[in-house]
Amino acid sequence: MSMHLHHPALSLNGKRKGKTKFRNAAEAQRARELDASWKEILKAQGATDEQRKRTRAMKAEPLQYNLSSVNDRANTRHIPSLDTGHSGALRTKDIPKYTGTKILGIGTMHKSNAVPVFSSEEAHDIATMRRG
Repeated sequence: MSMHLHHPALSLNGKRKGKTKFRNAAEAQRARELDASWKEILKAQGATDEQRKRTRAMKAEPLQYNLSSVNDRANTRHIPSLDTGHSGALRTKDIPKYTGTKILGIGTMHKSNAVPVFSSEEAHDIATMRRG
């Protein structure tokens, strides 16, 4: 199964951009010129890619890990849960109940098929129905 061809989106290696092919040498030259002019604009604005990455990395504070709090929790018997102030459902829906007088009850006709019983004759017919 692993030899099947999958869509590139399913790859775990990421999407690597390959070498760009141009239709002719003139297009390739134009792309190189545009790239060079873009780098010049970035330098004029003082925002080169390497410089931005370096300054961003230097601004970030180094991560400090402290495992003592995890060990302290492991030794406790009860960890209190967070109190958000919400106590649960605000309003529950009422359970529907039949309050009429037309239906006498519910009978079972065939393979657990529940049917309403409106008269005592229907109840008798359902009770004496042949099972088979």
